[in-house]
Amino acid sequence: MQRYDRNMLGYGKEAPDAAWPDGARVAVQFVLNYEEGGENCILHGDAASEAFLSDVAGAAPWQGQRHWNMESIYEYGARAGFWRLHRLFTGAKIPVTIYGVATALARSPAQVEAMQEAGWEIASHGHKWVEHKDMPEAEERAAIAEAVRLHTEVTGTRPRGWYTGRCSANTVRLVTEEGGFDYISDTYDDDLPYWIDADGRDQLIIPYTLEANDMRFATAPGYITGEQFFTYLKDAFDVLYAEGEAGAAKMMSVGLHCRLIGRPGKLAGLKRFIDYIQGFEDVWCPRRIDVAEHWAKAHPPKRIERPSRMSVARFVEAYGGVFEHSPWIAERAHGLELGPAHDCAAGVHNALARVFRSAPEEERLGVLNAHPDLAGKLAAAKRLTAESTAEQAGAGLDALTDAERAQFTQLNDAYVRKHGFPFIIAVRDHDKASILAAFERRIGHDRDIEFSEACRQVERIARLRLEDMF
Repeated sequence: MQRYDRNMLGYGKEAPDAAWPDGARVAVQFVLNYEEGGENCILHGDAASEAFLSDVAGAAPWQGQRHWNMESIYEYGARAGFWRLHRLFTGAKIPVTIYGVATALARSPAQVEAMQEAGWEIASHGHKWVEHKDMPEAEERAAIAEAVRLHTEVTGTRPRGWYTGRCSANTVRLVTEEGGFDYISDTYDDDLPYWIDADGRDQLIIPYTLEANDMRFATAPGYITGEQFFTYLKDAFDVLYAEGEAGAAKMMSVGLHCRLIGRPGKLAGLKRFIDYIQGFEDVWCPRRIDVAEHWAKAHPPKRIERPSRMSVARFVEAYGGVFEHSPWIAERAHGLELGPAHDCAAGVHNALARVFRSAPEEERLGVLNAHPDLAGKLAAAKRLTAESTAEQAGAGLDALTDAERAQFTQLNDAYVRKHGFPFIIAVRDHDKASILAAFERRIGHDRDIEFSEACRQVERIARLRLEDMF
């Protein structure tokens, strides 16, 4: 048995209606990352200076020494950029979520007070603005705990949201284990919040963004002017607003940094975007915690039995009859590389069909011969499986006239004599007349063509049965 943990399905083609408050067609959520004073710095006990997300061209860590230019750029974010953004958002009456690095918050009491007076949410952005990818689990777990402790000490309340940014493969699991977060945002994989099941605990995920994000001013390819930033944000908003008009409301995250968007030339693009969206009705600009509270109320977690987590015995019990009287298909399918993408009708069908398609012809012939004749003796004797009984009844094959029954019997016998297996068709796609028409057309095919067609019909029958089950 192999299991693939990545979720490549998500909501699929049937995403839920977000049902944003007051019928909003899109939720535009602004995040301001407050990292200044929490970055890599010799003064902070780090081995080297910071090299990430600044206007220093070609920045690299300076081992064992301070990088005066880098420090001063980060200081600009705290000294000037933050206050420019504070004036912009409070003036627009838009509350934001702060991703606050705990050590940065501790070094910026005036800014923390201003955040709180504005009613902004202060979520946790970790203990320090450093990489987590190489941390042993115990070290990262301790860093998460210290982030919560210091954040609570500095702000007066514990954080309810978490975003690391420079995370490890263990971060989401470890933060979930901590147990006190309404949401985690260390993913970029959807336009809507969603729930995960982490060892029996339901955890809300609110995905973030690295593209509707001013970090692109400091990376290549990226934005050069505020107008480019505005254009990208406007295009994203326009698409999502149109989807909301069509009944598929989504969420748009906008990521900001004091030392980047806080510069006048860059901020002009953000201001233009805020002015633009305030010209629309039905736009909700919440804090991230507001989104979390809404989602928990409107879309609470739902527990389902997931095929990818079933034991082999349970998997065979559930799906062993999808291919008529052929439980070996389900047994082998359980050993494939299943994952969350298989926890739906299409996923289970794909796994079962892969086993069927790759089986020797003799085994596939056995599956064909496991299917009953249409309106044949087994049906008359009420010895069909429940699935076959319902399918044939749905096409009216349980209410034939004597003449029709004789016609089916004659065709069944002739077809089996010629091809060596019963005539198989997904009767739920047809009515009685079209079944007879297909019967008379296909009986003249050569055996190889009919074998392939019968296999396709078997797969189609299996797909329809799985739709019922899901």
